Amino acid sequence: MISKYFEASVLALVQGFSEFIPVSSSAHLLIISKVYEFNISSLQLDISLHLGSLLAIIYYFRNDLLNITKNKSLATLIILGSIPLVIIGYLLYSTGLIDYFRNLKIIAWTTLLFGILLFFSDRSKIKKKIDTNLNYKSILIIGLFQILAVIPGVSRSGIVITTSRFLNFDRVDSLKISFYLSIPALGGASFLGIKDVLKTGINFDFIFIFSIIFSFFISYLTIKYFLIYVKSFDLKFFVYYRVILALLLFIIVYF
Repeated sequence: MISKYFEASVLALVQGFSEFIPVSSSAHLLIISKVYEFNISSLQLDISLHLGSLLAIIYYFRNDLLNITKNKSLATLIILGSIPLVIIGYLLYSTGLIDYFRNLKIIAWTTLLFGILLFFSDRSKIKKKIDTNLNYKSILIIGLFQILAVIPGVSRSGIVITTSRFLNFDRVDSLKISFYLSIPALGGASFLGIKDVLKTGINFDFIFIFSIIFSFFISYLTIKYFLIYVKSFDLKFFVYYRVILALLLFIIVYF
């Protein structure tokens, strides 16, 4: 029993911390599960981890979300930007094609390549703002590139931030765009998971509740302090981390 809670804690920690920073939560969860051969990994656990992150982002931006409901233009942009990922993600998930991307070789290459892209995108000096510069064209471009997030190692937050920075949005607003788009993404992932698990019956045991709470707690702290971080620092730290991780994965899969 203790080992189950330890494994759930590790996975919740990884999910909560990596979901909102540009390093790919799906890749890290897959790596941890494969390397340490966790036994607790299951669809129900995945649901609880994503629900924790979803509740955290909704709670943290609760005031912004209330304003969004009054700002139909911004709400429309968020929905529009989410449609491509929802459609492609559902098709890959329902056909099982998504499983072809879940291997360490792909993760190694995507971690490296999209880390390099993040580096170049973050050199932008122009600082566009959400309130005045986010339009249908820019959100559609961001939404189309967000499709790449179905591949582990790309990172949904990473590709959104990268694309937003290439479009010259400043770091803070690029991060906010990523946060806003994470709500439909996490909601969709949770819905698909719940839909599947209901076929066999969901078990609301304590470890399920524990995973939601711990994922919520770590996700909330990550959101809070990552926003503080990008106000003062660039994203090179995450680029270096991705390069080092990719090199370690190359050693594992090719040697």
